[in-house]
Amino acid sequence: MGSGVPANSSGTALAEWVYTLQKDDSVQQLATQLLAPPHNAQQLLKHNSLNDALLPVAGEQMRIPMNWLKHQPQPARATSVSGRVQLLTSNGQRRPLTINTLIRAGDELLSGSGNTTVTLAEGSEIRLSPHSRLAFNRMTQFGKPGMIDTRLRLNRGEVFTNVKEVVSGGSRFEIETPSATAAVDGTQFAIQANDRGTNLQVINGDVHFGQQGHSVDVPAGYGAHVTTQHGGDARLYKLAPPPTVANLPAILRKLPAELQWQSLAKTHRLDIFDTGSGRWVDSRTLAGNRFDISRLNNGHYEIQLAALDYQGIAGLPAVVPFNVDLQARAAKLLEPIDGKTTTNQPEFSWGLNGDNEIAQIQISATPQFENLVATSEWAQQSEAQLSQQLSPGQYYWRVKTEAGGDSTATSNVHGLIIDGSLPPVKIISINYLDQQVRIFWESVETATKYRLQLSADPDFYPIIKEADIPGTNAGLRLIPGKRYFVRLKALSDGPLASRWGPAREIYID
Repeated sequence: MGSGVPANSSGTALAEWVYTLQKDDSVQQLATQLLAPPHNAQQLLKHNSLNDALLPVAGEQMRIPMNWLKHQPQPARATSVSGRVQLLTSNGQRRPLTINTLIRAGDELLSGSGNTTVTLAEGSEIRLSPHSRLAFNRMTQFGKPGMIDTRLRLNRGEVFTNVKEVVSGGSRFEIETPSATAAVDGTQFAIQANDRGTNLQVINGDVHFGQQGHSVDVPAGYGAHVTTQHGGDARLYKLAPPPTVANLPAILRKLPAELQWQSLAKTHRLDIFDTGSGRWVDSRTLAGNRFDISRLNNGHYEIQLAALDYQGIAGLPAVVPFNVDLQARAAKLLEPIDGKTTTNQPEFSWGLNGDNEIAQIQISATPQFENLVATSEWAQQSEAQLSQQLSPGQYYWRVKTEAGGDSTATSNVHGLIIDGSLPPVKIISINYLDQQVRIFWESVETATKYRLQLSADPDFYPIIKEADIPGTNAGLRLIPGKRYFVRLKALSDGPLASRWGPAREIYID
């Protein structure tokens, strides 16, 4: 496969693509792969003053008019979004930007307090800072993968770019601002646009930067500034060196962890990125030479720390990769002690055994915790009180702990009795079938079984039948022509029970 670069790259028009042939390339292959109908190999030879008797060989270049090339739109994708970012589509619709949203030519991104990372079709990354506006003017693939023409416009704010160097085919990547243009291939740089002009900082590679006719090549380690005045030259300056950062463990198993550095600058910019998702986790300006790393979930991260000059322009960053691996530990239950009888809104306390843990109380009517009756809010405290009152009955409680967002542990289980009596049981319906009846009654939340009594006397003396039933219905076979009375009460695993519910009369003809 060959390589190519756009001709006239300093201008606003892209007239030709200059393609360098490789060993296995042929003119016919190039025509098939790159040219849109009706253009063909003979036209390509003629445009380059060649013919069938004088074919180009590997290493030679061929000029291809841009309007001859096959082209198709190549949308970008939002790979991370934090905070408030709006997508303004080419047809005027405005909606919140979400992860995996496709961004097409003609769309714009407006970041309020949020930020986003956008990945282009060929793999280049763009990080848009808060309070910025970025337009995607062109994202086109010519001919085959690798020949990409990307043109963006930063109307205000800041972007960080990591432009992928394309070995096969070549590509064009430009960011225009109201006062300058930056043209690159395979580089890392940051660019800011405001009412006073445009600032550029090059981390790796080279950037062709400036106003038309006044552009300069800015190498790695240098910055440049262009004012809004038309025809102004770019002013180059050397970026501040990266701070010297003290060794940080590759894996952090406890937070907060202290990051220290040495630098001549008084203020620094610190950015934290989640390298797994590309999410911009944190960004802040710091005075001093230390920072506490905290409140991070388990994962892979990268810190970029740069000195700030008197204008607030960042220098070369020190890059510090690290992992966070926090493990939750089972909490120790303190109060109420196992089996304690207490009020309907007890106070709970426990001891945390891990680092950077949050905890939640969980209440269930069964020791297996199939269904939770109540929970507390997740918090870092080791004591809490439920916001809701518990009905009288037998309960079980435990504490669930979480660390790092994905590591959890649960404590042992304590029994708990809420003082009082269970509510009386109300019979819902009685169904008759020949000499049998089936009785249905309401469920009581903390009851484990129900006691049924049958009598021929409304005062239930004597008792004909008494049975404890785990469900909420029961069948009886009765003698026709006699009247009966039935009632129920709720029972629990503990000492609590309900009063007898209202009796119902039963009669079979």
